[in-house]
Amino acid sequence: MSVNNLRKRIIPCMDIANGRIVKGVNFTGQRDVGDPVSQALKYQAQGADELMFLDIMASVEGKRTTVELVAKISEHLSIPFTVGGGITSLDDAHRLLANGADKVSINTAAVERPTLIPEIANIFGSQCCVLAIDARKLQSPQSGNNHSNWEVLTHGGKYSTGIDAFLWAQQAIELGAGEILLTSWDKDGTLSGFDIPQVKHFSTMLSVPIIASGGAKGPDCFVDAFTLGSADAALAATIFHDSIWTVRALKKEIEKRGVPIRTC
Repeated sequence: MSVNNLRKRIIPCMDIANGRIVKGVNFTGQRDVGDPVSQALKYQAQGADELMFLDIMASVEGKRTTVELVAKISEHLSIPFTVGGGITSLDDAHRLLANGADKVSINTAAVERPTLIPEIANIFGSQCCVLAIDARKLQSPQSGNNHSNWEVLTHGGKYSTGIDAFLWAQQAIELGAGEILLTSWDKDGTLSGFDIPQVKHFSTMLSVPIIASGGAKGPDCFVDAFTLGSADAALAATIFHDSIWTVRALKKEIEKRGVPIRTC
């Protein structure tokens, strides 16, 4: 039950590994695409509504997100900045928020210990607690009205959990998550458009904002995510990193198609 009367948000995403922005396909084959500080400033200048910073190796390697890099980026930003990767405790979240992050995104650690969600939400507010769900389509869909066709993946998309992605989202919201970053593993990095059935299932049946992620290609697929999928925001990486689209040019094209978008 997304709040569709609000203007839609465009969010560039920076997947970070070893201090550099990387991008792959289906969470694999990452290539270096730039410096996070300079890219963050570029996207802000182009009119990005928010930025997403995800240390994709943090959960895999069991390390903490690089606080120093977060602090360095946030010094120059005037737009909201969400940080995720390797956040396993309230102290981790506090450290990031104290160093400039506006929100924190949790994924693997929340699946392994769901009480992390209320720990963060109760101290910093639900608006600061973003649940990231990496969802892969099931070959054999589960039965039942409350089940979905997607399962939760963890550790940067490496581990299959068998957990129903939609049921997990419902549980997380009850625990205090204030926003869902929904990434389609099947669409990630493919430039084939968002998984609209997935986005619609979550957006129309959940009470918090949904950020569509995975497969962004161009204006038409963003319009579909916002209209057919009812997403509150849409995230993209490849099209911005490779300069296929600038944020400003993308927004202008979306506006031409009649979708209310935040102005640059």
